[in-house]
Amino acid sequence: MSILELATVPEAGPQIITICGDAGLGKSSLAATFPKPIFIRAEDGVARIPMAFRPAALPAIRSEEQLWDQLKALIHDKHDFKTAVIDTISAADRMFVSAILKQDGKAKSINQAMGGYGAGYSALAARHQQLRNAAEMLRVKRGMHVIFLAHTEVGTMRLPDQDDFSRYSLRMTHDKSLPPYLDDVDAVGFMRQRIILKGDEGERKKAISGEERELIMHVTASNVSKNPYGIKEPLDVPLGENPLAAFIAGGA
Repeated sequence: MSILELATVPEAGPQIITICGDAGLGKSSLAATFPKPIFIRAEDGVARIPMAFRPAALPAIRSEEQLWDQLKALIHDKHDFKTAVIDTISAADRMFVSAILKQDGKAKSINQAMGGYGAGYSALAARHQQLRNAAEMLRVKRGMHVIFLAHTEVGTMRLPDQDDFSRYSLRMTHDKSLPPYLDDVDAVGFMRQRIILKGDEGERKKAISGEERELIMHVTASNVSKNPYGIKEPLDVPLGENPLAAFIAGGA
C-alpha cells in the first residue's frame, strides 16, 4: 500500500488566537465566551466582566514565577477547562522585564541588561517565546484553545517600497517580542469601537466612534490582524456572544 493512501483531510483542532485592542473595550468579555475558559490574570480584566458572563479565573499573578506555575498546573494537573486565556501579554511583558532586571542585578533598564547591545531585548523575546511554547503544550497535550489578550499602541511601519505609515500593533517593550503572538498564532483579532461617518449630504463626513464594538480579523494596513477562516468583514461583538464560534472546535 502506498503511503499516499493514508492521506486525509485534517479536522480543525484547538486554536491559538491573539485578541488586541485598547483598554476597556471588552477583550476579556470576548475571551470569556470561548469554550469553558480559565483566566490567568496578569491584570484583572475578569473583574470588569458582568457577573452573568464572568468566567473562572486563577489567583492574580504578580511575578514571572507565578505565571509559569499556573501554566504548569494547566498543562499537567487534572481539569476539564477547554480554553486558557492569558490576560494580558502586555502585563506579562512588564513582569518579564522586571525579572530580567532582577536577574541582572545592576542594570537600570532593559536596554542595559545582560551587558547591553540588545542582549536584554533578546532575553525578553526568549521569555515570550517560552510563553508561546507553553501555549502549544496546552493545545497539543490538553486539547485547549489559548487566547492571548493584548493592549495596543500606534507604531510606524517602514517598508522598503512604500512611504512610512501608522498602524496599531501590540503594546510591547520591543518588536523582537511580537512574532510569537502575530506570526506564530492561528489568528489575530483587533477590537475597536465601530466607526460611524456623520454629516449632511454633500459635506465632508466626520468619523466618530460608536458604542458598538467590532472585531477586525482580515488583513488591513491600519492594524495587525489575520485569519484562516475566510473572514473579510468586521464582526459584531455583542456582549456574551462569540463571533468566532462557528470557526472554532467546541465553539457553539
